[in-house]
Amino acid sequence: MTTLTPTTATRADRPAVRGGHGQLSLLVHQIRFEQLSFWRNPQSMVFTFVLPIVIIGIFGAVFSGGSGETFFFGLTGMQYYTPTIAAVSVLGACYGQLAIVLAMRRQQGILKRLHATPLPAWIYFAGLLVHCVVVSVVDVALVMGIGSLYGVTLPSAWGPVVLTLVLGAASFCALGVGVASLIRNSEAAPAVVQFIQFPLVFISGSYFPIHADVLNTIAGLLPVKPFNDAMLAPFAHDAGYQWKELAVLAAWGVIGALIAVRRFRWDPRPE
Repeated sequence: MTTLTPTTATRADRPAVRGGHGQLSLLVHQIRFEQLSFWRNPQSMVFTFVLPIVIIGIFGAVFSGGSGETFFFGLTGMQYYTPTIAAVSVLGACYGQLAIVLAMRRQQGILKRLHATPLPAWIYFAGLLVHCVVVSVVDVALVMGIGSLYGVTLPSAWGPVVLTLVLGAASFCALGVGVASLIRNSEAAPAVVQFIQFPLVFISGSYFPIHADVLNTIAGLLPVKPFNDAMLAPFAHDAGYQWKELAVLAAWGVIGALIAVRRFRWDPRPE
């Protein structure tokens, strides 16, 4: 008779987690684990929060007290940059950081060991999603707070902001997992992530407005500009839900999820 060991057992051979209460407890535990892992890593925590704060602080020093300008589509510099920098912080927390972390955990064998436990995969990824949403909320709150110090009026309706933030976080998390599934090793992860993120951020008008119609049309079909526009509307124009932009964002989330389902690997790629 063959004895199953932790390395030879399959997920079907291991006891399943049954009951809604048990799965909810596992999900809460997984969220807590991700939060503790993040907050106990000072370098990761500091750069996640400090970079957007530094950027919005610099822009505040440059553009504070200004009036609406054609260059910013009739807005002041801070009215434009507060929501777009908030969007960049969500992109970094949910896409960039997640893709790099998953690539590193896979390379170190952490995902392989995790896959050998009864923890359902959906709970693991749901825990990551909730963790990224929490980090994004803190990031966005800090950016908004600094923007308000420079005279930026906060939105009167928070529903569109909350929906955009949650949908954006979910979509970028899905894209982060999808990109992580294509990265061959952890050493290449930062380069691959930045190769995708850096051009998207610039052509989407995150750091300066884009006035070229062709470029705006192209960027509007990609995930970052719709997220920027959906965040910008409640802040700058006191507008409501931007359904067209949210639909594009959701579509990219579905694409990322499909890539992740088909290509995600728990085991490190053999050298």
